[in-house]
Amino acid sequence: MCGIVGALAQRNVTGILLEGLRRLEYRGYDSAGVCLLGDDGQLQLRKSQGKVADLEAKLQQQPSAGHLGIAHTRWATHGVPSDDNAHPHMSGHIALVHNGIIENHQALRSELQDKGYQFSSDTDTEVVVHLIHSLSSEGASLVDVVGKATQILEGAYALAVVSSEEPDVLACARLGSPLVLGVGIEENFIASDPMALRQVTDRFIFLEEGDVAEVRRGGISVRDKQGGEVSRPVHKLDGGHDVADKGRYRHYMQKEIFEQPEVVAATLAGRIGEHSVLPQALGARALEILPKVKQVQIVACGTSYHAGMVARYWLEEWAGVPCSVEVASEIRYRKTVVRPGTLFVTISQSGETADTLAALRQAKELGYLGFMTICNVPNSSLVRESELSLMTEAGPEIGVASTKAFTTQLVALQLFCLALAKTNGLSAEREAELVGALRQLPQLMEAFAGLDKTVQRTSEAFAEKNHALFLGRGVEFPIALEGALKLKEISYIHAEAYPAGELKHGPLALVDGDMPVIVVAPNNDLLEKLKSNLQEVRARGGQLFVFASPEAGFSSEEGMTLIEVPDCPRSLAPILYTVPLQLLSYHVALLKGTDVDQPRNLAKSVTVE
Repeated sequence: MCGIVGALAQRNVTGILLEGLRRLEYRGYDSAGVCLLGDDGQLQLRKSQGKVADLEAKLQQQPSAGHLGIAHTRWATHGVPSDDNAHPHMSGHIALVHNGIIENHQALRSELQDKGYQFSSDTDTEVVVHLIHSLSSEGASLVDVVGKATQILEGAYALAVVSSEEPDVLACARLGSPLVLGVGIEENFIASDPMALRQVTDRFIFLEEGDVAEVRRGGISVRDKQGGEVSRPVHKLDGGHDVADKGRYRHYMQKEIFEQPEVVAATLAGRIGEHSVLPQALGARALEILPKVKQVQIVACGTSYHAGMVARYWLEEWAGVPCSVEVASEIRYRKTVVRPGTLFVTISQSGETADTLAALRQAKELGYLGFMTICNVPNSSLVRESELSLMTEAGPEIGVASTKAFTTQLVALQLFCLALAKTNGLSAEREAELVGALRQLPQLMEAFAGLDKTVQRTSEAFAEKNHALFLGRGVEFPIALEGALKLKEISYIHAEAYPAGELKHGPLALVDGDMPVIVVAPNNDLLEKLKSNLQEVRARGGQLFVFASPEAGFSSEEGMTLIEVPDCPRSLAPILYTVPLQLLSYHVALLKGTDVDQPRNLAKSVTVE
């Protein structure tokens, strides 16, 4: 969520830094700051809790100018929002801004205090700037010192560092959090997002994991994780598309389906280390609240409710914590019993869903341990009124039927579940396995989105259908529910979803040759049970459409169409199997001729009961 901007030029860069911060405001933040190297050779620090406008007001009262500067918007993780906790942070002649979370900050803080360093903030970032200062020595360049510091740091970081002793250098490094270099003519820039620099350049170098870079006006040099000089390509970005522009896509929904690898990567950035999840990403009080959690109550509506249902499986399996999931419009109107140690979790794309917001406000009178939200809009009501928050990075979602918002919710929820599991004693080996799977997720999502042509051909079987049945077992049952919801939302086909084991208890009465049955069938412990359920459908003339990997042992034959999907880690299956179901609903809607992006009777954000 935090944003970084840096600039080194022959002109005053104050305006460039402020404009960069304004362009990052959509990400959400609670404070902002800037540090410039003035003509007097001194670092000039200005920072303020609140908005970029508050920082601008401070700069009007205390003007600052310089040819070298760094700026930052902060979303609190360590320490509450305040002027002291805002970035940049300073230590002597060095100033620094940081995105990400430093896992070993407490041990480093103790070591630095023993060396005489005094801390004025509660942040992990101040540890980094004092560490870099402590490593400085006569003859060592700033980039050398930053590189040495990165060998000590554990966690995720994007760093931008300046020193009054090297007025023509901007040093930076990244691991787990994005950082790009903007290339100009006799001036260069850095940012956490190219959007922050589009007013000054269209050429960018994307730093890779472990890179350390030295930025000067006349050039840029990059070292890789091993310390060797490397050449990173310069990419020229085109004019780009506004979020309200469909670009090369026919519909917003189609565009948003194919954006999922990118936004999933953004949701993971800065929240996982090389082998571990970073619980502090949940907020400044996460390490205080998580150890006290004995139960989780999830409340949401629609698609977000389905995301919560998936999270229940993860919470109970990995964290050993009981979890209840309820529709917000229902929990509001019944008497609830709150057990000690229950964390109340809301999920919402907009953060303004009326029933969910009302449920949160009601819950605050009932004795819950704490309140957390998974949300896509940083300054929404749910975020402001929750103690912990984990922001999805889906960006604006224009299509009414949620696609990328849902998958990023699942990613954020998996991070939350892993953080709680880690607090409850999840083994380091298991944590590393699950985090390693998450690192594969963006690439695997591209592979699943590559099924588009296959799914398009499959959708032709639905052109004349009016009803459909979706089946799943275990954690895939909520994904079946979500698949059915998407189909009914945009194609107006009546669709229902059931746990496959429930077929005998009613749904079999509906099965015939005119009722397509869509099956989510990853290769997991319930696969053989699922296969038995599917035989019940085939015996009654039902037409099966099975999404499964080659290892699951299905094949296309009379009465069964196999849509073969790539194999994937079990922990990622609910997220990945969502993608072809989204594509199916999209292509069926095209055949039906419905309004894909604005289906009848529906609104994007339900802000009334």
